[in-house]
Amino acid sequence: MRCGKRAEKVSINFQKPVLTAGRYIAMLRKLFREKLMPRLPLTVFAFVALLTPAMAQDVDAGERSFRKCTPCHSIGPDAQNKLGPILNGLDGRKSGTIENYSYTEANKNSGIVWDDKTFNEYITDPRAKIPNTKMIFPGIKNEKERGDLWAYVRQFEKDGTVKK
Repeated sequence: MRCGKRAEKVSINFQKPVLTAGRYIAMLRKLFREKLMPRLPLTVFAFVALLTPAMAQDVDAGERSFRKCTPCHSIGPDAQNKLGPILNGLDGRKSGTIENYSYTEANKNSGIVWDDKTFNEYITDPRAKIPNTKMIFPGIKNEKERGDLWAYVRQFEKDGTVKK
């Protein structure tokens, strides 16, 4: 039975659309803009927040690390020169300037003023930083330990008291 209307011919194309490089890049940009960018500041903040405590300097750990230095150096109110000079007031002090200590010419002429960056470079490998120094020490390779050691050493004033 016919209704009197002529049936239209319907053509359905089942081919998959071609994914070109341009379309792929456009999809990635859209995904990045819509999904990732809104979360990026929060992600960066969380990452930094998680790393900060891990990188914080620990004075107590630095004191334990300083035990490696005690055969040659002393620090604090009763510090005296040993094989190496006292380390009181090291932060901001010019290398080779402690009285009554016999420095090598290399130390005296190094031009180093001690700060966290210089100390970090030096204590990693003392003979690489100041060739011909008397200091025979293999260095501290662990970055966290070097930071902790500096936190401990820099807290002492020139007279050996702890900074407030």
